[in-house]
Order: sequence, then C-alpha cells, then structure tokens
Amino acid sequence: MLLFAFASLPADILAAVRATTGLEWAAVLTGFACVWLAARESLWNFPIAIISCLLYVAIYHHAALYSDRNLQGLFIALSAYGWYEWLYGGRNKTPLAVTHTTSAEWLLSAAFAVAYTAGFGYYLRHHTDSAFPYLDSFTTGVSIVAQFLLMRKRLENWWLWILVDMVYVPILWAKHLYPTSLLYALYLALAIYGYWEWKKDAKRARVE
Repeated sequence: MLLFAFASLPADILAAVRATTGLEWAAVLTGFACVWLAARESLWNFPIAIISCLLYVAIYHHAALYSDRNLQGLFIALSAYGWYEWLYGGRNKTPLAVTHTTSAEWLLSAAFAVAYTAGFGYYLRHHTDSAFPYLDSFTTGVSIVAQFLLMRKRLENWWLWILVDMVYVPILWAKHLYPTSLLYALYLALAIYGYWEWKKDAKRARVE
C-alpha cells in the first residue's frame, strides 16, 4: 500500500523526493527521533536534537528560510541547557517533573512571539530574499517559546508545537522540501502523542 501511494505521487514531486540530498534525509531521521524521544521524556532527545539542528542550518540556508536557519543555532543552545534542566532542574537538583505553564510565562511568551514576528518579519521582508518573511518569523518565534517551555517541562509546550507544525507543513511543501514537509506532518502526530503522554505523567505526579 505504501509503495503504491509513493508511486502514485505526481511526477515532479516524485522526482524531487528522489533528488533529496542525503543531508536532508539525515536531518529528517534525526529530527523524527528527537521528537519521539522528547514525547517519551527521554534525555536522549537533546543530543539527537543538536545533531538534527546542525544539519538543518545548511538545509534552511539553501532554501532561503533564514529565520528558521538562525533558529537552529538557538535550539542547539537551548537543547544543551534543557539537557541540564531535565537532569537537575527540580527541587534540590532533582530531575525535572512535568508541570503547567504559569500565567506570567504565557504573557511573556505571547509578547515575545508577537514582537519577534513583527520585527524580524519586517527585516526579512525588506532586506532579504526570504520566501515567507512573516510566516517564517512567526514559526520561529513560536518555536522558540515552545522549546523554552519544553526545556522547563511545561505540558503546554506541545500545544505550541501542534500550532507550529500545522504552519510548517505547507511552507516546506511549497519550498519543495517534501521529505521535511512530511516529517513535520509526523511531528504534528508526535506532538499530539507527546501531550497525551506528558499529561498522564503530570496526573501520576499529582497522585503521588
């Protein structure tokens, strides 16, 4: 069935998939692995995420998605810090538990996302050949917030990843990054799964 679906793709899309570089396939596989591991609350999501982000720096630069290219560098730093937080960010340097996002965090997150989208979107629109300046900046701003909340093990980080993934899928498809677009469709499913898993964990922690 899968082979039939793949063979029935339009010729131009099929040709683009076949022409996909080994670099993008490696980024796709490591990207999927890191989100799956995050949904499972595995610390291994952080080193795998760092590898995937390094690969996507080159991929997004080539696709003229400059805001997303820059985002990868920040993700690398946040992944390194999140690795430490998950290990020692709890009380008395214990492993971090799943908790809910505070009102102050929501307010600051919204302010940051709006400011980043408007400011960097304007810059990309007027000073670069960015393909989607404001959408590119929006997904970047919200992704930064989502990564920060994931780093702090806030349950609602998955809500933001769901939103971002829904926007990324058509953008990446339009840029002919078909495997990466399909990856983000899988990310969407994983984000829903991650929310479900983390919510169960948060309930268990309250009972204990």
